[in-house]
Amino acid sequence: MSVTVRVPAKVNVQLAVGAARPDGFHDLANVFLAVSLFDEVTVTPADELRVTCTGPDAAQVPLDRTNLAARAALALAERYGRTPDVHLHITKDIPVAGGMAGGSADGAGALLACDALWGTGASREELLEICAELGSDVPFSLIGGAALGTGRGERLTAVEVGGTFHWVFAMAGRGLSTPAVFREFDRLAEGRDVPEPVASQDLLAALAKGDPEALAAAVSNDLQPAALSLFPELADTLAVGRAAGALAALVSGSGPTTAFLTRDPAAAAEVAAALRASGTCHTVRTASAPAPGATVLP
Repeated sequence: MSVTVRVPAKVNVQLAVGAARPDGFHDLANVFLAVSLFDEVTVTPADELRVTCTGPDAAQVPLDRTNLAARAALALAERYGRTPDVHLHITKDIPVAGGMAGGSADGAGALLACDALWGTGASREELLEICAELGSDVPFSLIGGAALGTGRGERLTAVEVGGTFHWVFAMAGRGLSTPAVFREFDRLAEGRDVPEPVASQDLLAALAKGDPEALAAAVSNDLQPAALSLFPELADTLAVGRAAGALAALVSGSGPTTAFLTRDPAAAAEVAAALRASGTCHTVRTASAPAPGATVLP
């Protein structure tokens, strides 16, 4: 008996970041869009908890109890008085350390898979509560679609999307540490007032209309200057995508993946070809959005 859950990557179409809080976190207005790049997490009963992983960049994925999939299994087992004796196998297709919430996706996938395998009957609210304990991006990986995340990003409100958006993602040759990017954000913000983060009404309206041009005019990422400060070469990748006809080009989340919004699949193919030929990035992927959240596969 095993259970497999498919879970999506995300792009942040808006990431508004407030000043550092006393607890070290930042308040966010974070508009998530799930995209059609997926990991699969398969859970099988075993003698002890273990994690394996295959797929692109699988060698970079930790296989110990620091892995969010392992932490999810442990958290659910503890809540329901079970022993977490499962084999978690992750089939990776979401870029690793790319700012697309691949680790968070695996946490949400493992949580839903263990819930199904063990028949715990946990409510959606309980699962989201555990997700929030695991990390700021994990709750969105569970629900997918589109949502506004507030607090540190874990308090979610569903957002209406009125069409399909076509994206190209360019993965860099090395990773960027999310804590390092936030530290750089704080350094760059020294001595100036950081406004309270609020969701852009223009952006929410563009999503609701399914209008790629309007969305392109409204996307923003307050972490982009910090990511570019730590990884200046990303500016070259962004410039290639813009020159190839992308409607918008931005760093995804804390980076280093760069995201390009395009008008349609044909435009996405052109931008992807230009990026591949440019030598400014490691790999290039196309995807559409919104995508469903964590889903148990038949």
